[in-house]
Amino acid sequence: MNAIANLLVALVAVLHLYFLTLEMFLWTKPLGLKTFHNTPEKAADSAVLAANQGLYNGFLAAGLIWGLLHGAPAFAFQIKVFFLLCVIVAGVYGAATVSRRILYVQAAPAALALILLWLA
Repeated sequence: MNAIANLLVALVAVLHLYFLTLEMFLWTKPLGLKTFHNTPEKAADSAVLAANQGLYNGFLAAGLIWGLLHGAPAFAFQIKVFFLLCVIVAGVYGAATVSRRILYVQAAPAALALILLWLA
């Protein structure tokens, strides 16, 4: 069960690295425009904000990876719980303010990982 929980934590980290890439580097490119349903003009106007948001997603990914790699199991558990909770809060806020889709793409995988982590 612990391996499955850690696999889901790693998946959430990879998702946030993907979000970082989309928001920091691909925001004004075709994939970014399509993913976020932006026009080139809207994307250009919001590129700096998107890059900032991408940076925060990178911090979430870094924290989850830190938790996966830390050698002390009890502290690693605390790190993973903290960063998964951060992801869930960010996902719920994004779902409430931007798009309900964020709840399923961001918050749900983190919540599932958190549940499995607690059960392990």
